[in-house]
This record gives sequence, C-alpha cells and structure tokens, in this order.
Amino acid sequence: MSAEGDGIRRHVQVTGEVDMATADTMFQTALREPAKQLTLDLRAVTFFDSAAIHAVVRLAQKFPAALTVLPSRQVRRVLEISGLGEQDWLADA
Repeated sequence: MSAEGDGIRRHVQVTGEVDMATADTMFQTALREPAKQLTLDLRAVTFFDSAAIHAVVRLAQKFPAALTVLPSRQVRRVLEISGLGEQDWLADA
C-alpha cells in the first residue's frame, strides 16, 4: 500500500488482498493526511471482502462527491454483487 498527496488530492494505491486484516490499514492510509479529493486505486487488488467494502463505504461518506475508486475486475465484481456497482465514486473500467 502506498499513498501520495499534495494537500488537495490524495492517491492511495492498494495491492494484493483487502480483507478484515488489512481493510482498516487501507482506510487509515487514505485519511493519514488531509485532502479534498481521494483516489483509491484498487486495480492491483486480488481479493476484496465485506470489511473492504465497509472501508470504501466509510471513505465515500467522508469524501462525498470527492472519492474515485479505480477497481480491479475482482473488486468491481464484488461491488456489483453487493449492490454498489452503480455508485458515482466507482470509475468505469
């Protein structure tokens, strides 16, 4: 997991599995520095569970109209199955 930002935009890149053991780390990394816009790059995520979904939903609440999630195929599928496939923050493939 890596993050960079300029005080206005923050970009968090996540790789591998996001599950109960790592979802909070993703959430805390996204919030570690102040930003007005957040991009959560999940294109390299291979596993995404309900704890990860919860973390993304919490980030969407903290960044209304300012969150962009770049999903991997697996993440998109999980979000679609969970009913979140049409959210404004979910970027197209």
